Amino acid sequence: MSGFKEFVPINIHVNSNGAGRATSSKSPDKTKNIISDNLLTIKPANEWIDIAKNQPMPNMLFGPLWHEGELCILTADTNVGKSILGVQIADCITKGLCNPYLPFRAEPQSVIYGDFELSYKQFENRYSTDYCNHYQFADNLFRLEINPDFSELVDFNEQLLLNLELLVEQTGSRVIIIDNLTFLRTQSMDTAKEALPLMQKLKSLKTKYGLSMLVLAHSPKRSLFNPLTRNDIAGSKHLANFADSIFAIGESAQDKSFRYIKQLKSRAVEIVFDAENVIECQLTKASNFLKFEFTGIGTERNHLKEEQGKEELEEKILLFRKNNPNASLREMANHLGTNAVRVMRTLKRNNIDCQ
Repeated sequence: MSGFKEFVPINIHVNSNGAGRATSSKSPDKTKNIISDNLLTIKPANEWIDIAKNQPMPNMLFGPLWHEGELCILTADTNVGKSILGVQIADCITKGLCNPYLPFRAEPQSVIYGDFELSYKQFENRYSTDYCNHYQFADNLFRLEINPDFSELVDFNEQLLLNLELLVEQTGSRVIIIDNLTFLRTQSMDTAKEALPLMQKLKSLKTKYGLSMLVLAHSPKRSLFNPLTRNDIAGSKHLANFADSIFAIGESAQDKSFRYIKQLKSRAVEIVFDAENVIECQLTKASNFLKFEFTGIGTERNHLKEEQGKEELEEKILLFRKNNPNASLREMANHLGTNAVRVMRTLKRNNIDCQ
């Protein structure tokens, strides 16, 4: 039998000068000190489980792809439909709507949609019939955009998060969709690595208010020969680590209006919509609402381009190089639907300068 009769939580506090000190405290309230000014809080594993027992089970907001309390990333290439799906998800959450493949299990609730992509006139166009017969959103769907007249901007991301926190308190919303992370990052960040502080702050805001966050993120230009992976997120290593869940939209080689959705990461549940079970969709606009129409379940390989024959591809590489002598290896690869390594090897094999 253990000689420890009582476990006293130990909080590790880091001072501004970097020095640390450990303090212990006894408290009858088991939830005390879970979130505090201290950096670390330690309790027995069983005590954490006892605390968790009193928390509600997280409901599905967009099927198994996004649950309550999660920071989820939706990634796709430009013009594939991230914003379209983001608004559609927000509309479903405010009205309690769902579809057979992606059920909504929570109560209808308000949503803050941070739209940093479209002007309000472009937004109107998407949700109307030639600027008439406008779609009626729920009154608890709040759209926000950057105020062009605001001039007291010192730190963009800091100011944005302060304003976002204020709006959470004012509206009572516990669901936030940010469209999109790439815009926020380019306002004050030079590299993908610098997305880390922003993601940390978003996660802190999520934890403080018990929010559910969906963050839309661009992916680099992707070949339709290749399956979707976590590496398709710009700054993937830094962003993916902070996300509780990730899913992606892929273009289909079958038709320019066809899309598919693939689940890339989940901490809450087992991955359901993998490469063998992608959700098939089609972009449609019925009257005044541009949306994804979910059509079935299929395999990802059915939506990818078939690999070209080796000789045929080599001929195309050489011809493209001849007609575009200044094109980079990556530009050639993207144009021909292959990879830069294959382009380089083909050129070297034919004694052509790769630089």
